[in-house]
Amino acid sequence: MKTGLLGIESLDRAGIDAILTRARHFQKPGRYETLRHKLVVNLFFEASTRTRTSFEIAAKRLSADTISITASGSSVSKGESLVDTLNTLGAMRPQAIVMRHSASGAPHFLARHLNIPIINAGDGTHEHPTQALLDALTILDRRGTLEGLRVAIIGDIAHSRVARSNVHLLSRYGADIVLCGPAPLLPRELESLAPGISLTNDMAQAIQDADVIMMLRVQLERQHEVPMAAGEYFHFYGLRLEHLAQAKPDAIVMHPGPINRGRELSSEVADSQRSVILNQVENGIAVRMAVLEQVLQ
Repeated sequence: MKTGLLGIESLDRAGIDAILTRARHFQKPGRYETLRHKLVVNLFFEASTRTRTSFEIAAKRLSADTISITASGSSVSKGESLVDTLNTLGAMRPQAIVMRHSASGAPHFLARHLNIPIINAGDGTHEHPTQALLDALTILDRRGTLEGLRVAIIGDIAHSRVARSNVHLLSRYGADIVLCGPAPLLPRELESLAPGISLTNDMAQAIQDADVIMMLRVQLERQHEVPMAAGEYFHFYGLRLEHLAQAKPDAIVMHPGPINRGRELSSEVADSQRSVILNQVENGIAVRMAVLEQVLQ
């Protein structure tokens, strides 16, 4: 962790367990002096509400100093290259950089050029490690274990860094993972991403006996052609109350946000007792505190 956190794929189970154990400690709100006099730069080249804000709150609860930079507020908007932006930031000597970028591999590029720990806050369609960790913490809160669960991940799999990070993480615990979505959004090569993965275009089949139903946002900004209109997509792949009867009685519903009601899931499901979407948001702070602490101590 001294070199940062670029993805779940490079973490072993012991590393994941260590972060989750520490995150559970941080679930009780409080202020800590752990990172006093440390500087964390949040560098976001893509729009973000939950991730950027929770990283800021996490750093402040650990008493770190934070600076947040967006693409529109940086010299990138004036034509400055990514390398020059990164070198400029490096010269300011932050102790860590949290980075989100639309290009897959951008944080890895940054890590090769700067001797500063980099935390990946989402890179293109590649990975979103802290999202998978907060999802795991939320599952632990509700199910008590990550071992051997049946997890249905439904939606725009092709463009989802959240799906990829969750597959890497949950497969470490022997999960039975079902990836489901329209054929154009469900690349067959994902079946070889990790052990225990199956693919289906049938939502009922995916949800059958599921312990966890993880819905994904349809990422229209990354699609060259929209495979379905909103109403048609909701008919075939939108989660509704009647679907929940096919899952385990205590199955939970997750979504990384932002949610699109009436496309990815109904309001009745989003606001139901089965939904843990707001719990995910809350756990994002605890997980990011644990990650920042491990990276910077």
